[in-house]
Amino acid sequence: MPAMHAAARVDGQIITLSAMDEALAAIVTDAAAGLPFAVFTLNLDHLVKRRQNAAFREAYARARHVTADGWPVVWLARRRGAVLSRVTGADMLRPLCEIAAVMELPVAFVGSTPQALRQATARLTRDYPGLKVAARISPPFGFDPSGPAAAGLVEDIRKSGAKLCFLALGAPKQELFADRAVAAGVPCGFLCIGAAVDFVAGTQRRAPLWTQKAGLEWAWRLAMNPRRLAMRYARSAGVFARLAWEQARGAESAMGENR
Repeated sequence: MPAMHAAARVDGQIITLSAMDEALAAIVTDAAAGLPFAVFTLNLDHLVKRRQNAAFREAYARARHVTADGWPVVWLARRRGAVLSRVTGADMLRPLCEIAAVMELPVAFVGSTPQALRQATARLTRDYPGLKVAARISPPFGFDPSGPAAAGLVEDIRKSGAKLCFLALGAPKQELFADRAVAAGVPCGFLCIGAAVDFVAGTQRRAPLWTQKAGLEWAWRLAMNPRRLAMRYARSAGVFARLAWEQARGAESAMGENR
C-alpha cells in the first residue's frame, strides 16, 4: 500500500489528513476500492500511550490515515507551520454513514454495549435511509485484541462484507484490533471512534459544542468523571508541556543560529 503524505508531525507521529473534507474523501475512496486500512485519531492520551506501549506505537506507524483529534495536537502542529483542523472520530461517524448509505457501502459496528449498539444503529439507519449495517458486535468485557477471540472477530467482519467498520473499543484496544484486522487483509476500513456510538445512542453525553470550539472539551469531561480521568489528563498535560517546551527551545536555537 503506498505511503500517505504527511500533513504534520507531532512527537514523531505523522498526521496524514489535515481537514474533515479531506478525511471523508480519502476514507470513502479507500473503502469503495476495498482496501484494508485503518484510521486513527491522534490526541494527547494517544501520545502518552505511544511513548509507553511499543505495540500501540507500531500500530500508529502502520495506520494509513491519521487525523488530529485533540486541540493540543492541532496547536502543537500549527506552531510548526502546519495547516491543520481538528477531525475527531465522533465527528466523522455521521457524515461517513450518510455517504455510505448513498454509495451502498455496508458498515459494521464493533464495541460499546449491545444496548448502545442497538440504539445507535437504529437512529443512524433512520436518519440515513439505505444505510446497511452488515454487523453489530459487542465483544465481552476484557476483550483482548491480540487474543483468539479477536481472530474470530476479524473473520466475522470479513464475512459480513462491511466496507467500513466503526470501532468503539477505546484506546489502545481499538487501534490494536484495527492493525490486526488490516494485517489479516480484511477489505475494509477500520475507523477508531471511541465513545461516538454512545453519543449517538444517548447513553453518554458529549461535551457541549461551545466547549469543543473553545478547546475545553477535556475540562468538561474531567468535571463529569474526575476519578477516572484525573490521572490520565495529568499524564497528558505533562507530555503537552514537554512538547511545547521542546518546540520553544527548538525555535530559540534556530533563531540563535540565524543571528
